[in-house]
Amino acid sequence: MSADEYEPSPEAWVRDQVEAIEAAGDTNAAQVMDRPVVLMTTRGAKSGKIRKVPVMRVEHDGTFLAVASKGGAPEHPQWYHNLIAHPELELMVDTERWTVRARRIEGAERAEWWERAVAAYPPYAEYQTKTDREIPLFVLERV
Repeated sequence: MSADEYEPSPEAWVRDQVEAIEAAGDTNAAQVMDRPVVLMTTRGAKSGKIRKVPVMRVEHDGTFLAVASKGGAPEHPQWYHNLIAHPELELMVDTERWTVRARRIEGAERAEWWERAVAAYPPYAEYQTKTDREIPLFVLERV
């Protein structure tokens, strides 16, 4: 398999959701915890292979956010490392796809987006209490 080939997630629920989205050509074909998602297509930090992952849809004025919560686990989700290593990615929202650059946010900007994330999906607040790490937030800005 070449580095430019898609390698499905080892997680069955992620594979199933990506397959549903790709088959329908629409991110509305899948949900996470009964909430809408967007689909990130990233490059693996170590493998260089194409990876796809649905993340909760958090949006403000046409800009999207990726919340690296991993349900409050002590470690970051794998895709976090992909965004750090390769911040340019494809974002699919509904039936549209475009290139974005992931930018990790801090301080007041993070606090503002955190409120939006919790408003979109209230369990994020509980996830933060489960872990000692500050849950990373990435603004996904159109290139």
